[in-house]
Amino acid sequence: MELDVRLARSEDAAELAELLNQVIARGGTTALEEPFTPEALDKAYLTGTDVICCFVAVDRLSGRLEGFQTLGRYPGLPEDIGDIGTFARVDGAQRGVGSALFAATRDEARKQGLAAINATIRADNTGGLAFYRRMGFTDHAVRAAVPLKSGALVDRISKRYLLNVSD
Repeated sequence: MELDVRLARSEDAAELAELLNQVIARGGTTALEEPFTPEALDKAYLTGTDVICCFVAVDRLSGRLEGFQTLGRYPGLPEDIGDIGTFARVDGAQRGVGSALFAATRDEARKQGLAAINATIRADNTGGLAFYRRMGFTDHAVRAAVPLKSGALVDRISKRYLLNVSD
C-alpha cells in the first residue's frame, strides 16, 4: 500500500470517527472506551483549540483514510510537550501507517518549537508499546492500576520522545 500523509480536515471527521469507533469496540489497544460522534472527534483530535496538529494517512489508490495521528495539549503536561495518539484501521495494522504519520508529526512538533512528545499507552497494549519504542520513545512514568469501565485495572505507561529543535 502506498500512503500519502496530509493534515486532517473537519471533512475527515465522519470517516475517522468510524475508524476510531472500530478500534474502541475491538478493545485492548486504547484507553478510550466511549464512541465518538464526528463532531466530538473533530473538536478533540482533528481541529479543536487544544490540537497542535493532526495528520491522516491516505491510501493513494483507494483514497481511504487508513489512520490518523493527533498531537495536542493535555492537562498536566508543560506547554512545550505535546501528547500524541495514533490510530490505524483495525484491518490495516502493521502496514506502515504509524511510521508515515510520525514522520510528519515529529517534523511539525519541531516547527512548533516543542521540546518533547508524550505518549501514554495501556500496559496491555503490546503493539502500541512496541510501536512507540520503534519510533524512539523511552519510558518516562507509570500510572499504576488505572480502572477501565469494566473495573479491570490496567497500568498506563508514559513514554517521551525528545525533540532537538536545532535539527
